[in-house]
Amino acid sequence: MILKNKTTLLIGMMAMLILFSSSCKKDFFDLEDRNGMDSRIWDNEGSIQFLLNDTYDVTMPDFPYEITADNVIYASDEDKFSSSESIMRKAIGVNGILTANDVKFIATKYQGNKGDNRYFDIARCNVALKEIPKGTLSQSSKNKLRGQFFALRAITYFQLVRLYGGVPLVLEPQDPDNLTLTGRSKASACFQVIVNDLDSAINLLNGVTWVDATERGKFTRQAAAALKARVLLYWASPQFNPTNNPAHPFDQSRWQKAYEVNKEAYDICKAAGASLMPNYADIFLKEGTANPEAIIVRSYSAKLSKRGQNVEQKSRPTEEGGNASAFTPTLQLVNAYTMKDGVPVGQASSFTYDPVVFWVNRDPRLDATIAYNGSQWKLSGLATRKQWCYNGGITEASPQGFYLKKFCDPDLAKGSVINANDFGGNGLDWVELRFAEVIMNYAECANEIGNLQEAKDLIKQIRIRAGIQPGTKNYGLDLATSKELMRDLIMNERMVEFSFEGKRSFDLRRTRRYHLLSGQMQTIQWTVKTAALKTELEAVGTNGIRFRENINVNDRTTFDKYFTATNVNQGPNGFGILDTYYFFALPSTFMNSSPLLDQTIGWDGGTFDPL
Repeated sequence: MILKNKTTLLIGMMAMLILFSSSCKKDFFDLEDRNGMDSRIWDNEGSIQFLLNDTYDVTMPDFPYEITADNVIYASDEDKFSSSESIMRKAIGVNGILTANDVKFIATKYQGNKGDNRYFDIARCNVALKEIPKGTLSQSSKNKLRGQFFALRAITYFQLVRLYGGVPLVLEPQDPDNLTLTGRSKASACFQVIVNDLDSAINLLNGVTWVDATERGKFTRQAAAALKARVLLYWASPQFNPTNNPAHPFDQSRWQKAYEVNKEAYDICKAAGASLMPNYADIFLKEGTANPEAIIVRSYSAKLSKRGQNVEQKSRPTEEGGNASAFTPTLQLVNAYTMKDGVPVGQASSFTYDPVVFWVNRDPRLDATIAYNGSQWKLSGLATRKQWCYNGGITEASPQGFYLKKFCDPDLAKGSVINANDFGGNGLDWVELRFAEVIMNYAECANEIGNLQEAKDLIKQIRIRAGIQPGTKNYGLDLATSKELMRDLIMNERMVEFSFEGKRSFDLRRTRRYHLLSGQMQTIQWTVKTAALKTELEAVGTNGIRFRENINVNDRTTFDKYFTATNVNQGPNGFGILDTYYFFALPSTFMNSSPLLDQTIGWDGGTFDPL
């Protein structure tokens, strides 16, 4: 390995130490020593809170596609991506293969702004955890603050480990005059640190509550418990617990431990008032105390400076002020939705499936999540509005085959869609972890230790809330007669329940199913059968309404009279995901920071075992 320049490393480590003097308001930090931090700030809760808020901003997950360098981590079969997302297309093999420098989540540069370098984010936590105990604040204040910093360090390390495997563990502030250099730690050591941090957070945040109007998004005891449960689910899953790797024998006890911790998280969340939202479509529309399902959130606002996001613009069609540039459902996702009784399409169901009007009699989450040609989609407050997706339409000339409804505010006016000059957009919170995931994580663990009926009972809660009907097969659950079949059912359930919530790619990698994706990634293209029929559809009646607004798109004969649907391949190749993608390479932007870093096996001559 070529040794990196130690001067660069010294400068970088020093930057971590003095980071806060440049990124925080100077009146909060009266630094006499510009190479360090004045100890008096640790006696001032307001100063620490400013640092904490800044740490939340750089560490908490966002809506997908808010940070360009992170987009590749969401690559899966649910989203066809925009044509500009070449790295995402490489990640699933439809346009080339990934290189060692393509997954830069860990670091894009040696700076400490949001998305720049995760070790700068960790450094913020390390400094606070070391210095807060030395201050003069009350013990209860210290506990609240340190509990949050422990949780934020844990979530940052967890995001790194699930992408890269073992990473360097830096748990103390670094002194540029006395550097403690380290290489990559084993995955087991990383997971232990993450769990320890979350245990500390659970303990320190016990009894802590927050004011929703001003403190929404802060970690709670139940949030830390739910995150710990997610972490141990990963540790038990095949990505980190393979069934066919002699160097890392399968360990069934991990599933037992994950089951116990997930059951505990379920109980803690329930005791704290968590529950499923009655209406699936409201999960991202209701916020704060109005949403008992949200466990971990990143708070946004359309009215506060630099607190917005552009998910509405990226979801909406152009006729409604958007550009549909990121959230574009695939046919694979649409096909994953079961019939209304929970039975997969193609199997004997209480409901009839018609490939022409394929949305009829399906899982209600399909209609709540995805807009298709002629479907009703309230936008700009227009309750009876329909979304037309056929090519050359008078209101949408170059439409997407499908649109994502999930993150759109149906009452937001067209002129307010874009977040520009630090204001605007829908201001909806990102829900990183919700009670439905707590339930499904618990169910997966129950299934893996042989508690099939318990797993079914838990998934039944999800399906009942979704509006699935019992049918003749107990919400479709009777079809899962073995652990293996239930495992498949849970994976499919996660795909539809958490569509576009940043889960699908990680679920495929966690379960080592990523490389099993096959066939062509597809979406759909709608066309009107003749020019005369198009003229008929778009004709305006004496009431001022176009003829198409009154046709019944759920009627097969009517829909088939006007429209043809064609499956469209996305990219020249089918899915082609390599085994090496289960643990990505460390990019040069990070590798160059230390002479002790080894590249991951399978990437550019790497020798480091990510497990």
